[in-house]
Parts: sequence; C-alpha cells; structure tokens
Amino acid sequence: MTIRRIEAGPRMSQAVVHGNTVYLAGQVGAPGKSVTEQTTEILASIDRLLAEAGTDKSKILSAQIWLDDMRDFAEMNAVWDGWVDKANAPARATGEASLATPEYRVEIIIVAAV
Repeated sequence: MTIRRIEAGPRMSQAVVHGNTVYLAGQVGAPGKSVTEQTTEILASIDRLLAEAGTDKSKILSAQIWLDDMRDFAEMNAVWDGWVDKANAPARATGEASLATPEYRVEIIIVAAV
C-alpha cells in the first residue's frame, strides 16, 4: 500500500494519505488573531488539504480540537457549526492545552476517509 505525503517538510507533512484514509497535521491559524479568525483560517486549510488528498469535509471521520482556553469554546463552535457538514458530522473531541506558542488560540487535527 502506498503512502502519499502532502506538503512534506523536514519535520512533518501537512497531510498523509495511506490507503483510504488521510491524516492531517494539527492546523493552526495566523498567530495573534482572534479565535474566530484563527478557526476560519484553519477550516479553510482543512478544506484545501482534504481537496488535495481527493476528499472533502463530508468524509471527516474524527476531529480533535484544542483551545488554549475553554472559555473560547462557544466562539470556536460558532465558526465550526457554520462549516461542518451537518449530515455527516464527525466524531469530535475538544480540550484545553498549551499550544506551540501563546499566539495560537486553536488547533484542529482531522482524520478523513478518501
């Protein structure tokens, strides 16, 4: 079975396709922007990477969402709810964590079928 790496770098790939599954690296928005802005940018990146892998958001199997502060849960969800395919909502978990830098407020990790 082949493995295809998308936007591969020396440390990580933004996406890896193996068989009928695509694994996205944690996606973040531009540092310093609001939770709404970062979430919007992240979801656009997810759409782009899924398209490059030959799939789309209707095929998302699971999503892990990390917030630097759970008080931002409703703000992030307002963007997510407008984006997610409601007929094909994925399994999802949301938690609070210190992200790579304090300027990152949201990080989203996706696994999808191809």
